[in-house]
Amino acid sequence: MRVLVAWPPHVPSYFNAGHHLAVYTTAAHLRTLAAAPDVQTNEYGLLNVSWKEIGEDLYQFSPDVLIIVNDFDTVDNLDRFIEYSRTLCPNVRIITAGRLSTEAPAPFRQYDLDAIVESGDIELGIAAYVDAVRQGADGDIPGVATRRDGSWHTPSAPGARFAAGEWPLPDVREIPYEHYDRLYARDQSKFCGIPQRRELVVPVGRGCPINCSFCDVPTVQGLRDRRLSPDDIVAYIEEAQAVRPFDYVSFYAPTFTFNRRWMIEFCDKMGASAHRLPWKCATAIPHLDEDLMRRMADAGCIRISVGLETLEPTGLATLPRKKQTDVLRFDELNQVAQETGIELNFFVMVGLPGTTLAGTRATIDAARSVGARVRPTVYSDLSALRSTTSKDDLWRFNRQLLFDGRGEDSYPWYEFFFGRDEHVTSVMARIPKVHGEGGTENLGVA
Repeated sequence: MRVLVAWPPHVPSYFNAGHHLAVYTTAAHLRTLAAAPDVQTNEYGLLNVSWKEIGEDLYQFSPDVLIIVNDFDTVDNLDRFIEYSRTLCPNVRIITAGRLSTEAPAPFRQYDLDAIVESGDIELGIAAYVDAVRQGADGDIPGVATRRDGSWHTPSAPGARFAAGEWPLPDVREIPYEHYDRLYARDQSKFCGIPQRRELVVPVGRGCPINCSFCDVPTVQGLRDRRLSPDDIVAYIEEAQAVRPFDYVSFYAPTFTFNRRWMIEFCDKMGASAHRLPWKCATAIPHLDEDLMRRMADAGCIRISVGLETLEPTGLATLPRKKQTDVLRFDELNQVAQETGIELNFFVMVGLPGTTLAGTRATIDAARSVGARVRPTVYSDLSALRSTTSKDDLWRFNRQLLFDGRGEDSYPWYEFFFGRDEHVTSVMARIPKVHGEGGTENLGVA
């Protein structure tokens, strides 16, 4: 059996290599099955291929199963991609899985698909479907909606999830890092990568109990924090370095510092590694303190992305209690960051209910005044996404355009997101470059 795991063609509104790992963790999991299929992977959303080349891949490989990983932008050309696949691979079975179909499965039933992973860890749902196709089975699959005889059948049980640390890790040999490098080269785009340096993303954790209304993690990954062991993380980094050169590590987890005991063990393991690299992570202010930040710095941490969202009191009141940050706590962490050399990268939510233009500007100015990097994101109401029924509305939830009824009043808010931004990172100066040469001329890197 031949299986193609694909990220479909589209123009990305935002790039985070961690989101794209689903292509490679899915492939890695399928390769562990007893009846392992012949698996190929390709990311067509990196603007590195033409439709002619996509057609060649489909026609020449002729997959029995096409797995389309979906996200908040990948619906743009989904109908066309499916039609190419149906035309050039007449017997293909097509399943989609990802953040968007888990949040809003109903609209995906309007596409010419055979199956949709609606709940659970997507690798497990996909593997169950691939195995069913291999056996010619036509029964119920937990977490997976299937189309049979022209009708959609809702799964009778939710999808399964991996136990902590049991999910597959990507094979770095098949990831197109050269294209990731180009997407990260212009820091004003405010993507998560660091310009001029190559990033190894390690999927450390899944799930988050904080449960912010604008975050997809609780629905997609669950409320329970699950994570790899520190020993497995260090071993994976060392194995990846033996295969390809990397400049730094990005630890991909919803709230990296959520488990303090785990963090202390992790910092000890990273600090003792003979092949350690500088690293960055993302978390929330309530799960940071001075002692922990100093331990992280000693273990090689050079950037912490923090879900600040807002410092405006009326906006803070709309956040979960654990995310509500007072100014004194904000000032304390900024002071520690300056002393340890850690760059704080604050996520600020533009258009968050309860916030004002003046309050948003004050939040951004406060962060920049202490030398922090700011990455704005436009507020998107995921409760509205979960109730949407039209596939034509899915693209609107990509966190770049407001559509909450503000009308003409929305225009001034876009200054924070699309306006000129001269505040760029310099953290790459602390990261030795080992992955090779390559200029970033005329790409806006300071």
